[in-house]
Amino acid sequence: MKKKLFVLLGILVLATAQYYLASKFAIRHETVSWLDASRNREVVVALAVRRDVEMKAIAGIQKLPVAIVSHGNTVRNTEYSFIANVLAARGYLVASIQHDLPSDVPLMTKPGSLYVGRLGVYERGLKNIFFALGNLKKLMPDADYDHLTLVGHSNGGDISMFFAQQHPEMVRRVVTLDNLRVPFVTSGAARILSFRSNDPRFKTDPGVLPDDQTAKEAGIDIVPTDFQHTDMSDRGPDEVKEKIQSTLDQFLSKEEASNLAPVVPRKPVIDPRAMGP
Repeated sequence: MKKKLFVLLGILVLATAQYYLASKFAIRHETVSWLDASRNREVVVALAVRRDVEMKAIAGIQKLPVAIVSHGNTVRNTEYSFIANVLAARGYLVASIQHDLPSDVPLMTKPGSLYVGRLGVYERGLKNIFFALGNLKKLMPDADYDHLTLVGHSNGGDISMFFAQQHPEMVRRVVTLDNLRVPFVTSGAARILSFRSNDPRFKTDPGVLPDDQTAKEAGIDIVPTDFQHTDMSDRGPDEVKEKIQSTLDQFLSKEEASNLAPVVPRKPVIDPRAMGP
């Protein structure tokens, strides 16, 4: 009996590995850059889309769901391929937007101010997203730009949540990786999944996370982990990325589930490549 279970487990593991491997090589990656003349600002977007799904969309057989990925402070938009590949493998058109430019003022914290003084950064993020969407509609018209899935790490998670606050009619899902500043949308209009770190250097502001009852009623899945805040990007260990991928895939597969199993944690490791929240 045990032997049969081990064989079955081996088959499942192999099938999962083959699925992600095949998906990765079947995904088309492209980087596009547009100039927003109204702000004299370059907006760079890394695209990922599964080739066969893209062809079906072009043929008019189906519309591509759209996912917008927003990066954390000091992390590049291209450093979330482990997220982009999962989304693209499931048929999404994935657009990872570079929100920060070298000419931008460094991200600062102003205690006592709204969102600790970062409202302007979030508003700039919204403009970047809308500008990117406008250009994507011309480049790839066969996609659903009215029901977005927003994914973001740290500051990018706050941009995603802020977008969902301001334009709930456009948002179907929000996935955040340890966002710290913008309170969660609790209207229940969008399904929300959030991974939380256990990192003493990065503390979530009061009022950002809903209480357990509110989260349950709003269909919000909060996943506590022992991950370090800075590990939730391509820079992190494979173990962390694989656990996030697995839980994200489960979330996308079973949106109606209100209770996801917690991610299996690893022991915290202080990362010398510390970035701002």
